[in-house]
Order: sequence, then C-alpha cells, then structure tokens
Amino acid sequence: MTGGRISRRRVLSSSLLGAATLAASATFAKTGIPWTAGTSPYPRGFGATRFFTQPERRCVDALVARLIPTDDLGPGAREAGVVDFIDDQLAGAYGRGESWYMKGPFAEGLKTQGYQSEHPPAGLYRAALAALDAHCRERFGDRAFSELEDDEQDTILKEIEDEKLEFEGVSASAFFEMLMENTIEGFFCDPLYGGNRDMVGWKLVGFPGARYDYRDHLDHNGAAIPIEPVSLSGRPAWSSD
Repeated sequence: MTGGRISRRRVLSSSLLGAATLAASATFAKTGIPWTAGTSPYPRGFGATRFFTQPERRCVDALVARLIPTDDLGPGAREAGVVDFIDDQLAGAYGRGESWYMKGPFAEGLKTQGYQSEHPPAGLYRAALAALDAHCRERFGDRAFSELEDDEQDTILKEIEDEKLEFEGVSASAFFEMLMENTIEGFFCDPLYGGNRDMVGWKLVGFPGARYDYRDHLDHNGAAIPIEPVSLSGRPAWSSD
C-alpha cells in the first residue's frame, strides 16, 4: 500500500492484471461454447444479491472501493460493479471450488504452493467477512467495516496486507490475496460477467475490447488507439436487425 491504501498504479502494474482473462476462459470452459449471442453463458444476478447477505455485500463493496478507489484517473471498483462480479462468481462453480482439489489433509503451506485453505472461495469469504466485521466492532465501538471512515478502513487493510492482523479460524492474508485478485478481475473483466460496468476499467487503460480485428490500427507505434471498447455482448445500441 502507498499512503495507507493500494494505488491505482500498483493495481495496473500488478501481475494479476491478466487474471480476468483466465477467469473468463475458465467460465467458458465450464459452460461450453457457443451460447446465445448477447447473453451471459451462465445465470447472473447483476445487481441482485446471489451469494452475499446484505451485511456481507456492504462489507465487500467497502473493501473493493478502498482497493481501487475513485480518483482523478476515473471511476473505481464500486462504480465498476465489482461487488456484483464477485457475488456472481461466489454463487457459482468458482465459489464452490468445483475444479479445485479440496480434500485433506490440510497443512500450513508455503506461499509458492498457492491456495492452501480448507475453505472453497465462498466459504473463505463468508468466514473472513464475519471475522473482519467482528474485529472492527470490537475495536471501533461496535461499527462494522463498512461503517468505518476511509482512513480507518485503510488501516485495517494495511495491517492485513502486512500480516499484522489475523482472524481466528480463517486466514486473513489468504482472504486479502483472493479479494485483491477478484477485485482486479471484476474491474477488468468483460462486462458480460457483471463487472467493469460501462467498461470503465478498459477505458482507463485504453483497451479496445472484444473487436473482430485491429488491422486498421496495426501501425500505431505505441500510441493510444482512439476507439471505443466493445464487450463480447456488443454495444447497447447494436441490434440483430
């Protein structure tokens, strides 16, 4: 973190930036291609609560808003609907860890060994969010994380990131790493998956989206390409007529 929070520059330079593409590929592999044009390849809530309870949803919305905040560069994770993306993912196969090996024995692993928790992603979120709000209520006069001031929220996130704060019964650091990855995915994913609303993430980095080809823009010599991004589902103004 820089100045008590994670900066956009760090997020954009993170090696996790490509994880959104991997998430999209995994979803397509699970549901199959083709699907009906202009629709999502799996049921989505998009704005409705699918996995999160309302308190959990408020907490995650506050968390992602601090990880990628709105600033002079443009809208942040809250405006991009990242909480909707995460909610949908946790309600489906990813949340249940269906493609992961989730059987014991469980042991304290090394960071190089990847995810080691006995909780599937949905279970990790549920347990960690409850522990986070319990900690905040005890420490900040019965206020949940979503009710804290921005600087207080940043303090908590900094302590978790630096592994100075742990929760009982669930790894705070494992939760932070997953939350960070999911936040980046939701900010840069195709809007078809519920995040990157109005393609704000793509507009921020100048990504033109899922276009047929770029032959008219091959010789741009690294200059920004001044074209509007396009989602896999097309543009709202487009029709099949």
